[in-house]
Amino acid sequence: MNKPLRRIAIFCGLLVLALLIRDNWLQYVRADELNSHKYNRRVQIERYSYERGNIIVDGKPITGSAATNDTDFKYKRTYVNGPMWAPVTGYASQAFDANQIEKLEDGILTGNSDQLFFDRTMAMFTGDKKKGGNVVTTLNGAAQKAAYKGLGSKKGAVAAIDPQTGRILALASTPSYDPASFAGYGASDEVAWNKLEKDKDKPKLNRALREVYPPGSTFKVVTAAAALEHGKVTDIEAPTDTPEPYILPDTRTPMVNHASGCKNASLNQALKVSCNSVFARLGDKVGRDDMLETAQKFGFNNPEIDTPVRAAASVYDKAMDRPGNALSSIGQFNTAASPLQMAMVTAAIANDGKLMKPYMIDQLESPNLDVLKKNEPQEMSRPLSQKNAQLLQQMMENVVENGTGTKAQIDGATVGGKTGTAQHGENNSKNPYAWFISYAKTGDGSPVAVAVVVEDSEAKRDDITGGGLAAPIAKAVMQAVLDSKK
Repeated sequence: MNKPLRRIAIFCGLLVLALLIRDNWLQYVRADELNSHKYNRRVQIERYSYERGNIIVDGKPITGSAATNDTDFKYKRTYVNGPMWAPVTGYASQAFDANQIEKLEDGILTGNSDQLFFDRTMAMFTGDKKKGGNVVTTLNGAAQKAAYKGLGSKKGAVAAIDPQTGRILALASTPSYDPASFAGYGASDEVAWNKLEKDKDKPKLNRALREVYPPGSTFKVVTAAAALEHGKVTDIEAPTDTPEPYILPDTRTPMVNHASGCKNASLNQALKVSCNSVFARLGDKVGRDDMLETAQKFGFNNPEIDTPVRAAASVYDKAMDRPGNALSSIGQFNTAASPLQMAMVTAAIANDGKLMKPYMIDQLESPNLDVLKKNEPQEMSRPLSQKNAQLLQQMMENVVENGTGTKAQIDGATVGGKTGTAQHGENNSKNPYAWFISYAKTGDGSPVAVAVVVEDSEAKRDDITGGGLAAPIAKAVMQAVLDSKK
């Protein structure tokens, strides 16, 4: 071969090599990036070219797929009782992508997951249409309905957990939205999306998981747990030596009580009538670091609580001063908690001190209903001993039987609870949040723990109480779970 031809051959060889390198770079190194790129319309078209798998509750789908007349997108996502289930499912939209379970389990639902490789291969030989798999949830339909109906037109959220397993039984948030209203990509879908985006009440916000609030007096059960665990209280009926008024440490500010009989009250009495002074003083006695330790065992300051939808981290301040810690011990100052977090606190107490990791996906199924993955209960932590958990149960049951939580009583079951009315806004100027946390138990243990928060801006300020607004909702959810066990 003469020299010019050899040079041309080498040059052509380099071009082929460059092409192979570029092709492999695009196919293997940048594949995920290009597949998920917002301008890659082919991915969306392929996603909706066949029926999507379903999200299942109580053995029934709460989602579906409807055929369209569109040339690009053959199917569109549909929802059963969309607003009620939106905090669980999230949305799947041809124009606006997806979120929550619809996004996190998109591979299973579209059939594109590596776990479904065998099913896709068999479909090629049999000629069957490609199908997505199913996501089976832990949710209890009756409990979800009770939570959503109980919240009604009020702004708020409910989280309910099985204390013995960590299975999430209900996850409601209001105001809500219908994911079907923007499941397509037409003009009406864009109008619906933009309307939701501009809504000041944020209906797309999952308040049960993604919003944190001052927990108010519901946090007093955490303070009580810390006081018992760190030996500051050994007898829940003994006087606590709390003066009236109690002056916050390092200040001249008296702690205001909204209940009577708080002077020198026992821990049991203080929880029953919700004495701010007793718990502020106890929080100071326990100290910030030990309070922080107990709060973190319950899940506070943990940014990685996945259900699999990631929950916003609840907060117990790591650097506050003594008066800040005293205020935080009654659920004010910088303390903030999601409804899921307070349901976890309640579940740990109801489960004799063992906190189970919360989760809402029971299993993943192939299109032919074979189980691809089964989630099993996992212990998350031990915030308090069995003995101290049972003492807290005794106190919380006293709250419902004789204290501020009587509206949560259920015939045939033992209920423990704690009310909370959390101040917020500059100088506490805004309407407070109404909280209620509770559990119900029978002879077989406790099948449900609930946290309810109501941001009711329409009610008169004096009418907003955890016992008045939130306790009846918690009762309805607990009753629904108990009835489903019969």
